[in-house]
Amino acid sequence: MAKKTNNQTNINRPVQQKPLQQKPVAATKAATTPMSDMQKHLMAVVGVAITTFMFLKVSLLNQFTNWDDPGYVLNNPLVKDISGEGIKNIFSLSNPVMGNYHPLTILTYAFDYDSANLDAYHYHLQSLLFHIATTLLVYCFVWLLSKRFIAAIITAILFGLHPMHIESVAWVAGRKDVVYGFFYMSACISYIYYIRAEGSKKWLFYLGVAVLYAASLLSKPVAVVLPVTLLLIDYFEGRIWKSVSAEGKPVITLQNINFFVLVEKLPLFAMSVLAGIKSLQDQRVFGALDTQGEKFGTLERLGLGGYALITYLWKTVVPIKLLCFYPYPLKEEGALPAVYYIYLVIAIGVLAGSFWFFRKNKAIVFGIMFFLVNIALLLQFIPVGGAIIADRYSYLPYIGLFFILGWCISVLFDSEQTVMAGKSALAAMGVAVFVLGYMSNERCKVWYDGMSLWRDEIEIEPVRAPNGYNNLGFFYFNKFNSSVDPKERKLYYDSSFYLLNKAIQLQPKFVNPYISLGELMRSNNQFDLAKQYYYKGLSLDKTDMGSNAYLGLAVIYSITRKDDSAIFCYKETLRLKPYNPEAHSNFANFLDMTNQKDKAIVEYGVAIDQNPDIFQPYLNRARAFQRMNKCDEAFRDFNKALQIEPKMGEIYFARAVCFDMKGDKAAADKDRQTAAKLGYAPQR
Repeated sequence: MAKKTNNQTNINRPVQQKPLQQKPVAATKAATTPMSDMQKHLMAVVGVAITTFMFLKVSLLNQFTNWDDPGYVLNNPLVKDISGEGIKNIFSLSNPVMGNYHPLTILTYAFDYDSANLDAYHYHLQSLLFHIATTLLVYCFVWLLSKRFIAAIITAILFGLHPMHIESVAWVAGRKDVVYGFFYMSACISYIYYIRAEGSKKWLFYLGVAVLYAASLLSKPVAVVLPVTLLLIDYFEGRIWKSVSAEGKPVITLQNINFFVLVEKLPLFAMSVLAGIKSLQDQRVFGALDTQGEKFGTLERLGLGGYALITYLWKTVVPIKLLCFYPYPLKEEGALPAVYYIYLVIAIGVLAGSFWFFRKNKAIVFGIMFFLVNIALLLQFIPVGGAIIADRYSYLPYIGLFFILGWCISVLFDSEQTVMAGKSALAAMGVAVFVLGYMSNERCKVWYDGMSLWRDEIEIEPVRAPNGYNNLGFFYFNKFNSSVDPKERKLYYDSSFYLLNKAIQLQPKFVNPYISLGELMRSNNQFDLAKQYYYKGLSLDKTDMGSNAYLGLAVIYSITRKDDSAIFCYKETLRLKPYNPEAHSNFANFLDMTNQKDKAIVEYGVAIDQNPDIFQPYLNRARAFQRMNKCDEAFRDFNKALQIEPKMGEIYFARAVCFDMKGDKAAADKDRQTAAKLGYAPQR
């Protein structure tokens, strides 16, 4: 490590101090006063923050996507209640979201919802601010660790602007990365203060580490590796060994190991174990754990891990052809292609060679290990989900690689002979930062909405992206469902039909497009075709996606008045997926239609409790109350429906009937006029 210096003009290059000479007063006033370290840090922090914001602010224009955003925010009742009871529900161990227990992240969504309902701008703004804050924490961490100004700036600006990090920033559902990263880096900084402090303050910093670590775990369980990262800091700080030789090298013997660095972290490791067990349980229940286990054996998984590692390293330098979903490779004649074993050999060779070549350079070893420790659980040795890699998985691991680059450039300023090389490297970094910033700006635009996201996916990976075709097809299905223009509906129908069938062509056992095609056919009143697709979906999956198939069948049987079949399908839907406001609402419609009004009122209430921000259950319950001559209850529901959808003419027209029943002709006429102005023309 380079020696600490007092030079004010370049804090990376030590210089020999010369005796101060007396100068005339006038000359002293005219001389330029060198900046203090505090001024330099302030300028660096402001510069990094502004640069990151300027390149990434385009993400504030983005909308919600149809990929996980509905599960995390749009259809998540937990984010819609910020009361004491609501917060208790958010932190309940029985309420994981999308297979993950990260209540602190969900709480940040709840704050967004409380202040801005479903205005996407506020969600993207909070994510961007968290990312900028984490970027500044990266700067502080590297400076505290290395005392190298240039290394800190380079690491931070690369962290802030790298295109691989855009998924975590520009995607609302990626919020967990920026939140856990914020607390993770805060814990690392607190740990540095802990190991350097003395007296009672020391243990206050340790308490800070524990609290911040808990917050990071509650934001994203992948933070479980923090205690190992803290051991890397111990290594960098020279705490692993009790003593060193006369040459300053550690005496590597069992007796010389400082076991206290392990003992002090036992509470943190205990937290890791508990969080890890909880995470595995939630993933297993959600059906995301070991999803590829039957397809790939142990050796094949090692090959895939090698491929993932090399891909992450490659995309550090060449972040092109980024995808939101990187599919697993297809087997050839039942075997993993040989190239993946070559990746494994290359990965082992790169790591072994790097450690051997740089074994005496503590900074580079630290950077390599920081990367490996934080990426290890994400290399899919235990497959989670259907993607082999993900841009968001690089969020914190890349700090280690950026640190190596920043360190190497800063070292060039330690010697007069290499200063020019250092300046050239900084100039090249300036160009690289601009290029990365531009690429990140463009990547933010890809995340604008579901259509832009999945179109990009298909353009880059047209053959191995069934998810892309399925999700874009479902996006067009929603457009078809909401459109009233016949030409638009035909265009959206044809587009959705083609894309969903393309997904099936690429992956015949992919259940999602079958269910989506069933929805498309049902919405187009092609009930027989819809049932064929639903039953095909059920033959492939009778769990979460199966519940959607049963719901579609239940609606069809309700419309065609096959009541016994409808009841069976509704009950199967709710058995497989108890939290299902759409199913409860549709079941209530069926009960109302079959003159079971009291039961219908109860089901509408369940639908509203599960998702209080959908107008249909309020509108339909109001109509049920209306038919029961309970106008006061009906008015409450009509008014609530109008709070959610103030421009829905159908609600005004329905409320007018209640005003007629109350004898308020003026109010009834006004509601009908409003309905007409909003374009609602009831069929006669």
